[in-house]
Amino acid sequence: MPYKPDQREYRSFAGVFHAAPETEDRKSAYTVEGYATTFDVPYDFVRGAKECIRSTALVGADMSDVIFQLNHDGQTLARLKNGTLELTADEHGLFVRADLSGSQAGRDLYEAINNGLIDKMSWGFNIAPDGWEWDEETRTSYITKVEKVFDVSAVSIPADQDTEIHARSYLDGVIEQEHQELVRRENERRQRQAAALKLRLL
Repeated sequence: MPYKPDQREYRSFAGVFHAAPETEDRKSAYTVEGYATTFDVPYDFVRGAKECIRSTALVGADMSDVIFQLNHDGQTLARLKNGTLELTADEHGLFVRADLSGSQAGRDLYEAINNGLIDKMSWGFNIAPDGWEWDEETRTSYITKVEKVFDVSAVSIPADQDTEIHARSYLDGVIEQEHQELVRRENERRQRQAAALKLRLL
């Protein structure tokens, strides 16, 4: 299987993360918002394959103590439990709003985001044992059930390459199986043609 239930997956999503617009009811001037992922939109994954997060994938997922970080470095800049982080799964995707006013590191990150130096988000999660489907025709892996969301992060570097290596290993196997099946079918077709030709020559 491409995803191990106990393995944390990371996915990056670019161009949708920004400083929140000024509003009277906003609690902090250091608020950022954006989407950690979108739903039902296939994106390029590895080796020509695609991946897609289903809109129902987060139904029932454990999002009880998600933290907000920079580059998944372990430093908590906002947290769901203390109200400085908001997560909403809407019709578009997983919407994130974070109040970064609680530390100098958070305020510095806000400035970097506001200046356009960082505009990519990443999220860490794991997938339920039965939470994915592979479509051979479209070469797309559909994530249908996320078990737990661990963190969301602003990122200035690509997502963890180890996850992609693991997935690539699986997809190599799928591709090889598809190739072997095509070879088998072609051999059967040629055998039928040879048998038919032999009958005509008798």
